[in-house]
Amino acid sequence: MKSILIKDTTREEREQIVAESIGNIAGLCDGCSPGMIEMYQDYIDGRKELREINAEFRAGYVSGAQGPEHTGCLAGE
Repeated sequence: MKSILIKDTTREEREQIVAESIGNIAGLCDGCSPGMIEMYQDYIDGRKELREINAEFRAGYVSGAQGPEHTGCLAGE
């Protein structure tokens, strides 16, 4: 498998990598492809690696599951 790192690819290759990846979800996605492509523009432009973009996306994801709210230490109760 060929490396997808910025140093090992041209801009055209990075555009192709993103296009092929987004194309895989196009059938499941109603009009979100432009937003997905925009998300990976820094990779295409050679500013950030895919792993960095994906890590930033995961870090910004907030789960709908909320845990109980703790108001103090339960050990002394």
